[in-house]
Amino acid sequence: MDLIQTIALSAGLAWASGLRLYLVVFLAGALAHFGYLQLPETLSVLTHPLVIGIAGAMTVAELVADKVPAFDSLWDGFQTFIRIPAGALLAAFALGDVEPAWMLAAGLLGGTITAGTHFAKAGSRLAINTSPEPFSNWLASFGEEGLVLGGLWAMLAAPAMFLVLLAVFLLLAGWLLRRFWALLRRLGRRSSRPSA
Repeated sequence: MDLIQTIALSAGLAWASGLRLYLVVFLAGALAHFGYLQLPETLSVLTHPLVIGIAGAMTVAELVADKVPAFDSLWDGFQTFIRIPAGALLAAFALGDVEPAWMLAAGLLGGTITAGTHFAKAGSRLAINTSPEPFSNWLASFGEEGLVLGGLWAMLAAPAMFLVLLAVFLLLAGWLLRRFWALLRRLGRRSSRPSA
C-alpha cells in the first residue's frame, strides 16, 4: 500500500465509523477475509469470524434502529461512546506497523474525523425528527448507508479523489455543526425567557 492509500484507509475508516461503525467493521473484515481488501497486519483482527459475525449482527441491529424516528437519536447518543473511540482505533491501526507517535497522531486525527461525522449525523437526525412523518427519517438513513458504501468504494478505487471528497464533506459537516449549535443556543434563549 502506498502512502495515499494508507492515509485514505485511515481517514476513510474513521469517517465511515461516524456514520455506520458496525457496517464498516463488517465490510472491512469480510472483504479482507475473502481477499478483496488488503488490510495491514495491525487490522487483521477484523478478519476473524467472531468479529465479522458480531459486527454483522450489530449492523442489522443498527440498520433497524436507525429507521425508527426518535429511537435513532437515542441510538446515536449511546453510540457516541462507541463510534468515536472505535474510529480513532481503526484510524491508528490502519497505518500498519509504524512508530507509536504516528499511530497516536492518526488516532487523534481519526477520532476527530469520527466525532465530526458522528455529531453532524446526530445533529441532522435531531432536526429531521422534529417532523412527524417517518419518510424523511428513512430517506436520511438510507442516504447515510449509501454514503458509507460509496465512500468506502471511493476510498479503495480512487484514494486521492476520496481524500478530496472527504475534505469537502468535513467542511460541510463543520458548517452543519455550527448551524446546529446556533439553533440550540436560540432554542435555549427562547426557553429561558419568562412567559408573558
